[in-house]
Order: sequence, then C-alpha cells, then structure tokens
Amino acid sequence: MNATASRALAPGLIILAGCACSMLTFGPRATMGFFQQPIISTNGWGRDVFAMALAIQNLLWGVGQPFMGAIADRFGTLRVLWIGASLYAAGLALMTVAGDPLTLNLTAGVLIGFGLAGSSFNLVLAAFGKLLPPEKRSMAFGAGTAAGSFGQFLFSPLGVALIRDYGWQNALLIFAGLTMLVLPLALAIATPPQKQAAANAAPGADNQSVKQALNQAFRHRSYVLLVLGFFTCGFQLAFITVHLPSYFKDIGLPPEVGGWTLALVGIFNIVGSLSAGWLGNRMPKRWILAAIYFARSVVTIGLLMSIPFVAQPVSVFGIVTTVGVLSALTFGAFTGLLWLSTVPPTAALVSIMFGPRYMAMLYGFAFFSHQVGAFLGVWLGGLLFERTGSYDVVWWLSVALGVASAIINLPISERAAPGRWQPQPA
Repeated sequence: MNATASRALAPGLIILAGCACSMLTFGPRATMGFFQQPIISTNGWGRDVFAMALAIQNLLWGVGQPFMGAIADRFGTLRVLWIGASLYAAGLALMTVAGDPLTLNLTAGVLIGFGLAGSSFNLVLAAFGKLLPPEKRSMAFGAGTAAGSFGQFLFSPLGVALIRDYGWQNALLIFAGLTMLVLPLALAIATPPQKQAAANAAPGADNQSVKQALNQAFRHRSYVLLVLGFFTCGFQLAFITVHLPSYFKDIGLPPEVGGWTLALVGIFNIVGSLSAGWLGNRMPKRWILAAIYFARSVVTIGLLMSIPFVAQPVSVFGIVTTVGVLSALTFGAFTGLLWLSTVPPTAALVSIMFGPRYMAMLYGFAFFSHQVGAFLGVWLGGLLFERTGSYDVVWWLSVALGVASAIINLPISERAAPGRWQPQPA
C-alpha cells in the first residue's frame, strides 16, 4: 500500500492503524521501570547506572524527533516508522546481553531512544494531521494519545508477570517481537512525500521552506511558551515511569502494586486523553494545559502527604487494605487522567499556529523540550537517590515545575502565527 492508497482509506481505518502503532511502541517503553531492579541486581549496579541509560534514551528520543519528523515531512512516514521500529526492537533484544554500563547505554539508551524517535505516537499524530480532514484531527490526536496509554495499561502488568515467570531477558525478547508488528501497520498511515503533497495541493497553498518554518516558529512567542511548558510534562512522566516502582518498593509496597498503579495510569489516561481532545474543540487549549499542569502538582502532594501512614489499615467497600496501597492506586488513577492529556492540546496548538505541512518537525522541537525534561527527571531521580537515599527532592521539584508550567501556558495565543502560513479552507 502506497501513500496515495493510504489517503484513500476511511478515516476510521487510518485512526485504528495509527492507534495500534501508538500502543505497541508506547507499551514496552512504559515498562522500563520494572526492569530496573532485576537488571541492577544481576549486574551489581546502583540505580544511577540504570537511570543514566534511560535518561540517554529519553534525551535521544527528543534529539531525534525533529529530524525524524523533518524526514517524515519530506519523504513520508512509512520508511521512518519502519526504521524506527527496527531500531526499537533491536535495542530491546540487545538489552538482554548488556553486562556493562556502556552496553546498556548503547542498547537501552541509543538504540531505543532513536527507535522511539522514529516510531512513537508523535509521528502517528503528525500523520493524522496530514491524512485526516480538519474536523477529525483534534479527536484523532486524543485517540492516538489514548492508545499509547492503553499500551501502558496492557504492558505494565504484563511486564511484571513476564519478568516474574520467565525472567527479565525473555520479557525483553517478547516485547521486541511485539514491536515489529508496527511494520505492517505503518502501511495504513503512510503519508505522501513532500513533492507529491505539493503537486496535489490546492492552488495558492503554502510553499514555505524548512528554514522559513523554523525561523517563524522560534520567533513566535506563543510557540516558545508552549515548548517551555512541555519541558515539565517530560520531567514528570519520565521520573514516574522509571522510578515509581522502586519508590514503592522503598516504602514497603509489593511489586504488583507498582504494576497495577502504572496500569491504572494507562487506563485512566484513555479517558484523560480523549477528554482533552474533546475539550480542545470546545474551550481554549491553553486553559486545558494550565489546568493539567496545576492538577498534577496537587495529585503529587496528595501522594507525598499519605506516605507517613503507608502501613495503616483501611477498609474500602468492605475490602481491607492499607493506606499505602490505596494511595498508590488513587495516585495512578488521577495521574492517568492527567498523564498524556497534554499532548492533544499541544499538538493541536502547533497545527493551529503553523498548519499541517511541517507539523511533524515543529511538534518534534516541542517534544525535544519534553525529552530534555525527561532526561533530567530520570537522571536526577537516580543520582539524588544514590546521594541522599530518597526521591523527595525530585518529587518536590516536580510539584514546583507543574505550577510554573501552568502559569507559562496561560498567555499563549491560539491563532495562526503571523507570517507566511495561513490556514487553507477545508
């Protein structure tokens, strides 16, 4: 199936295939925190070694995203998704033989990082922006993001079970095989190369160059504010994904609680992402973003305040549990509502400001800021734990960043950027 045939598919089929790609690429990545304890125990490392590899992964995911996006904009998404999924699967498989920090950095860090840049939901959202009519895009952005979290819901308890029953090496090999399913699915969301898209465009459509698009974007105050605010999203999500299972272990909760907490994050994010996509058509997107960032800080404070009572018994609907388990699951549910719900309004704002032509690249630069935050969240989590014996400093830094990003997003202007690009009639 070529790009022309892909565009001829019904919107529902395009969205379904894109959502499947999002699920398969986001799922294994969301389980990385569960591999921390078995890998460092096998090799006698500290948490800072594993954290550095995952920090490199997040950073290179961000570094590679604008370039992968630019390549996808120019040559179409198909080849980029194929290369990205292959690198991702290779990184997962080769992690099984990573017996020293350098090899772990190359496999879990470099290969998976660049693999995610070429296969994750960011490229899926950009493909939706090119293949779907304008009135379906906001909801499709929400669906594509929610599908990534459904992958987290499926893969988090699956990862815990596979590690427990078959060992962490076999679990990684199974995830590598599942990732390769992206190759056939990518055929349905193939976008046309730039020259073909230009030939098919309506007369008078924009012919802005890459240099002009970048110059326009980074001179636009609202885009810069959006990029800065997205830093916090990466910091918070990556820290929780990698370090939350170990944090729960430290306070005396069993591994299954970590698995089900991240699973709840995934399932509730389906509601959160779809709701953010739906609300994006009905209220200012900057308000949605500000509310999400502020609410994340409130939810984190709630978790931290419950920790002194972690072992206290409590009854919920006749089921006796502990404050720790109840707080963990509550944190997972509320965090899930806010998890990737920043993505639909952020992607929609980039599309509004600059149009669909360079969306993969310009959203990629916003995502680079997200991944710089992710690098720091993962790295500081491991580093400060080894130095202080606690994650408390990073938790409170996450709270402060959430409040700051809520304020940063409020002045964003939700209209086309002044300059070359203007929206074309549907």
